[in-house]
Amino acid sequence: MLRCTPRRCAGASETVVAEPIVDANTIISWLNETEVEIGSQSDYLTQLDAAIGDGDHGTNMNRGFTAVGRALTEQAEQAPPGRLLILAGKTLISTVGGASGPLWGTALRRAGRALGDAETFDGEQLAGALDAAIAGVVELGAATPGDKTMIDALTPAAQALHGALDAGEPIGQALTAAVSAAKAGAESTVPLQARKGRASYLGERSIGHLDPGAASSVIILTALQQVVDREQ
Repeated sequence: MLRCTPRRCAGASETVVAEPIVDANTIISWLNETEVEIGSQSDYLTQLDAAIGDGDHGTNMNRGFTAVGRALTEQAEQAPPGRLLILAGKTLISTVGGASGPLWGTALRRAGRALGDAETFDGEQLAGALDAAIAGVVELGAATPGDKTMIDALTPAAQALHGALDAGEPIGQALTAAVSAAKAGAESTVPLQARKGRASYLGERSIGHLDPGAASSVIILTALQQVVDREQ
């Protein structure tokens, strides 16, 4: 489905730009895509975590998003996007141990609450939901950029998303910018010494390794970008 965004259609002299309506079907497709991609890269994430953590990040994320896919399938009727994200968040919290379940569960629940019960949402509302998700992660994990965590990928992604939307880019292109920023942010964790989580116990030995939480964040954001791109 396509619509004209208010920012681009406000004036008669401005170019009319159509972009996809982001709705419950988009969220379901995104979470299903995430389940597939996390599953296919589970061993890679586990290898990253084995170097500086407990070695279970890939396994935990795979189990969690498999459960999310099952929960979406078992719904009696389709809920609005925000409610779907809240369901996904609750499912992750209840099925995933370690830090990744509570962190991503909180992120998705906060994002869902930010979207509320609206049937559709636009790029600016998506950016607001991402902000809410990051705020939830920061509140729970007390991490800041530079601590070698998922925040190092998510924060620049949110900044890039806002910047692209403010420049008038459609949501698909804005998400492409966000993914690029997330990838760069994840790579920036390699030379860092971990200051949060299990990796922080290693001190200087954590230097030289990609943070697994940042890596899985890139996978999740990329899945969203790919789904929205296909809908354009």
